[in-house]
Amino acid sequence: QVQLVESGGGLVQPGGSLTLSCTASGFTLDDYAIGWLRQAPGKERERVSCISSRDGDTNYTSSVKGRFTISRDNSKNTVYLQMNSQNPEDTAVYYCATDLSFQGSADGCYYLLNDFGSWGQGTQVTVSS
Repeated sequence: QVQLVESGGGLVQPGGSLTLSCTASGFTLDDYAIGWLRQAPGKERERVSCISSRDGDTNYTSSVKGRFTISRDNSKNTVYLQMNSQNPEDTAVYYCATDLSFQGSADGCYYLLNDFGSWGQGTQVTVSS
């Protein structure tokens, strides 16, 4: 059974950092591109970042470039999202997503991310003083 489980969310002060984890089971994560999305209350879901299946290429939405870093640890079947210099606009539920039909680039992952077939349950991130 394909499953993605996010963890690591919580409350952080502006300027602070959090690292989210997305652990996969039921398949080998490094065979597939995977990405992070987020949805804030009353707002549309937003693509955040992707990492490719092969060479570890990455991309990011402009609002998080230079602050967020996506990475993967294949030995743990886990993808991470390191979030630094956080601001209240980062408050959202964060989801990881992948699709077992897609083994392509980070750019392709980012383009298709909203339509990926396997999602985690989400983890809440709140940035507030």
